[in-house]
Amino acid sequence: MIIVTGASKGIGLAIAERLFSKGEEVLGLSRNPGNQIFETRSLDVTDFADLKRISDEIRLTGRKVSAVINVAGIASMNIALMANPFVSEKLVKVNFLGTVYSSQAFAPLIIRNGGGSIINFSTIAAALNLEGESIYAATKAAIENYSRTLAKELSGFKVNVNCIAPGPIATDLLRGVSQDQIQEIVDAQIFKIQFQVQDVVDIVDLLLDSKAKSLTGQTFHIGGVR
Repeated sequence: MIIVTGASKGIGLAIAERLFSKGEEVLGLSRNPGNQIFETRSLDVTDFADLKRISDEIRLTGRKVSAVINVAGIASMNIALMANPFVSEKLVKVNFLGTVYSSQAFAPLIIRNGGGSIINFSTIAAALNLEGESIYAATKAAIENYSRTLAKELSGFKVNVNCIAPGPIATDLLRGVSQDQIQEIVDAQIFKIQFQVQDVVDIVDLLLDSKAKSLTGQTFHIGGVR
């Protein structure tokens, strides 16, 4: 089984659908699952007790977990000194702690499986130090640092941990971002292209492939950064 958080829309949904189409057993976790072609559960990634409950259920039924893909996240663009404290706290809880809690809940199942992969999601904004994205980008930079350390801690269990850091992909997270702002980010990439959701899904496919077993503790920037 492969567990995908944030699987109700955008990148998470595309990843879950691709994996399911390839014959993988997929469990999609999100607050509002909807009617998907793969198995889903309603869950808030900031609720560790709920994550642990689902993990325990999977373990007791004997189902094997080979990977966890932590896509769930939110974005909010604000000048640092004008950021709403409630929004800042929510960014930290959903983006960073949600990734930490999910990894803590499900990594033991991957270890029981004999190894596998954890894929976390950052953003190219963390590397580019974009104005107006300081708190959002900081939560994602924290995920990158966490992932590098987690990769070391889990290496003895044959668990790979990597990050994917997309540029501006056309999903709900770009609502309210002007075309000029999007173009500014694209221009800062090595490839001056606005990549698509499927380009991100392709990187997930690569990292889950057994041929990528040597890749761990890395952050892959879609579009590239200088």
